[in-house]
Amino acid sequence: MLPTFDQLRKKIINWEAAARCVRQWQQAGQRVVFTNGCFDILHYGHVHYLAQARDLGDRLVVGVNSAASVRRLKGLGRPIHDEATRTHLLAALTFVDAVVLFEQDTPLELIRLLQPDVLVKGGDYRPEQIVGAEVVQASGGEVRVLPFVPGYSTTAIEQKIKGQHQNTQGDN
Repeated sequence: MLPTFDQLRKKIINWEAAARCVRQWQQAGQRVVFTNGCFDILHYGHVHYLAQARDLGDRLVVGVNSAASVRRLKGLGRPIHDEATRTHLLAALTFVDAVVLFEQDTPLELIRLLQPDVLVKGGDYRPEQIVGAEVVQASGGEVRVLPFVPGYSTTAIEQKIKGQHQNTQGDN
């Protein structure tokens, strides 16, 4: 059964609600996985990565950089999608249990608050390079790095769109 829009919106929660949910899930013996990112243009690579992250536990919490945070990290042309679009698209994924915005450049404070059982990032990181790794490991948690799906990135999609736009302008 597909979730209603109200059910989808209930997955987009503030820090306090996220901390409450994580504590309840952990008290019920569930393993909570946390990951984060900008998720500016949701694509196959994101979906694959998030599904793999969820496979590492029973619940998946996704931290999402706020628009201001994305601008500081990626530049003035970003984010492409606003916060509502990015959070609702993530919440629509059945394997995502909670979506939480954060204003900071890193999710360190959010990770300290939530104390997930598993912290996941994608790419070429080593666990000790991941923001919040020491917090999760200090409480007995696990840090995992999942490989990117080659050929899928928001930057590549953005460049492809810009290239196609430039090509169409040259036809005038």
